[in-house]
Amino acid sequence: MAGAVAIERAGDVLTHRESAPTATALAPSTPSTTSLGRPLTGAHAHLAQGTGKALRYPPDISPIVAIPPNIDDEVWSDLHALVGPGVVVAFAGEVGQVPDEWELVFRGAGVQLTATEALWTDGPRHDDIVELGKADAPEMVDLVARTEPGPFEARTYLLGGYLGIRRGGALVAMAGERLRPPGWTEISAVCTDPDHRGQGLASALVRAVAGNIRGARRHPVPPYGTVERQCHPAL
Repeated sequence: MAGAVAIERAGDVLTHRESAPTATALAPSTPSTTSLGRPLTGAHAHLAQGTGKALRYPPDISPIVAIPPNIDDEVWSDLHALVGPGVVVAFAGEVGQVPDEWELVFRGAGVQLTATEALWTDGPRHDDIVELGKADAPEMVDLVARTEPGPFEARTYLLGGYLGIRRGGALVAMAGERLRPPGWTEISAVCTDPDHRGQGLASALVRAVAGNIRGARRHPVPPYGTVERQCHPAL
């Protein structure tokens, strides 16, 4: 992607063994693995659930959880009490040795892009970009289901900054914001309907979202990809 520099990251997805695991995907990493929990105590504190040493987003917003960098038995206990058995949770970064009562569903290396100025200044603009919100949520969930950019739930739009492009009244491409560690905002859920790819729609949306982030005096973090899928199909 023009305007981005790649660095290697890793992440884990876990579920408690008291119930069978469900399908899931790798959670993206922010610029610092240890900064993952900061949105839940900062910009997204109003969305946070939990006490003790574990916090999470509501399940209908995101599977991402936040725990301290030094993980001990109390952390695992608090996390289990928070999410319950059979619930898939996602981390940025590896969590090290996993207790026997937890199951590692997925562990994978990936590429985290870091934006340069070209990301929000270069390339064509689209005049038909619109803001997305609650009324658009069913279409947003449907588009994600068809394109699989990563986890996106019924209320993920509450994380803010979602933009889209419509064709014939139907939502065919979108991008938005997700994690907000101090000074940064992650660009996420970048996707384009397969019948409308190759037109630069997602690229235009990423530039627009990045421009909005810069307008708020934060630094954009472009979409994350696993090593197996470094080239985002929407772009």
